[in-house]
Amino acid sequence: MFPTFFYELRKAQVPVSLKEYLTLMEAMRKGVAGWRVEDFYYLARSCLVKDERHLDRFDRVFGTVFKGVEGGGRTVEEVHASIPEEWLRKLAEKYLTEEEKRQIESLGGWEKLMETLAQRLAEQRDRHQGGNRWIGTAGTSPFGAYGYNPEGVRIGQQESRNRRAVKVWDRRDFRNLDDQVELGTRNIKVALRRLRKFARTGAAETLDLPDTIRSTARNAGYLDLKMVPERHNAVKVLLFLDIGGSMDDHVRICEELFSAARGEFKHLEYFYFHNCVYESVWRDNRRRHEQRIATWDVLHTYPADYRLVFVGDAAMSPYEIVYAGGSVEHWNEEPGQVWLQRMLGVYHKAVWLNPVPESRWAHSHSTRLIGNLMEGRMYPLTLDGLDRAMRALSR
Repeated sequence: MFPTFFYELRKAQVPVSLKEYLTLMEAMRKGVAGWRVEDFYYLARSCLVKDERHLDRFDRVFGTVFKGVEGGGRTVEEVHASIPEEWLRKLAEKYLTEEEKRQIESLGGWEKLMETLAQRLAEQRDRHQGGNRWIGTAGTSPFGAYGYNPEGVRIGQQESRNRRAVKVWDRRDFRNLDDQVELGTRNIKVALRRLRKFARTGAAETLDLPDTIRSTARNAGYLDLKMVPERHNAVKVLLFLDIGGSMDDHVRICEELFSAARGEFKHLEYFYFHNCVYESVWRDNRRRHEQRIATWDVLHTYPADYRLVFVGDAAMSPYEIVYAGGSVEHWNEEPGQVWLQRMLGVYHKAVWLNPVPESRWAHSHSTRLIGNLMEGRMYPLTLDGLDRAMRALSR
């Protein structure tokens, strides 16, 4: 299994050397990692990964090679509520026809949903399955997992099924976008090049051939070398990337855009968010629960001459945009629209790139809300949309 792990890492273009592999084997022989899968994961990552840009590839290979392997003492994150584990155990999934889904009614709004959840937590004593009232599985209740409700709180479910939850109780982990993805087309870079403002700053390290020729001629033929700073794109960009949930369907195109942007803009700062921007953002999805960056700090760190680019499908519960506490993952003190307006108040040159086809935007209430907040500056993540967005940022 360990040699397979080594070869698969090399095949995935993670630059692992034989010496690093032998170091890992020596550490295992000396019991550094013990018998916990998590301990071995962090030990292997420390020994074999030299650049954080390769962490995504490492994780994918690790998950494939060691799938199903569990060590003694492995712990699981517990939900921070008095909900017994057996209530969340999956026994069956609820699949309904479209006609049956239309017959199920929501509780009637954010306040009613939260109030009812508090009542259920106080009253429920047993596990339930297949019902329409209690916290359970495979039913039509607004609370639980593996069922269906047009508007509910997802509890104890590994991943989204119907994308109808307005709140997700469980801790979720997202992966970083890979900025080394081979582009399917160079046209993305060509579109980004419309946003250019060249300047020469820094040390004079590049040969200025025309000036060298002129100076040499004036110097009676004696060579007179002239150097200039390297010419680079001086445009500064703040890139905010929506990650996880419904954005999982668009990872490939977002990685292509991210990779192209990293290569095109010398002054590029990027951050991740989920669905809507709130009081904090993050740079690393693996550490997003521990290492967050206050949005206020972003606004105070980067001046107003930065161009602001959001990338996301804008598909979420409208409560996430207009309600305090509406965030699907945490209790936000202020609505998402407040933070979005603050950012637009600082960075006047801003656009939103949406990977969903433009013809479908009108069918999503949240997309229309975001589009209005952006004052129409939402563009599809297509070559034509990129071209229009870059023109808007260049004005």
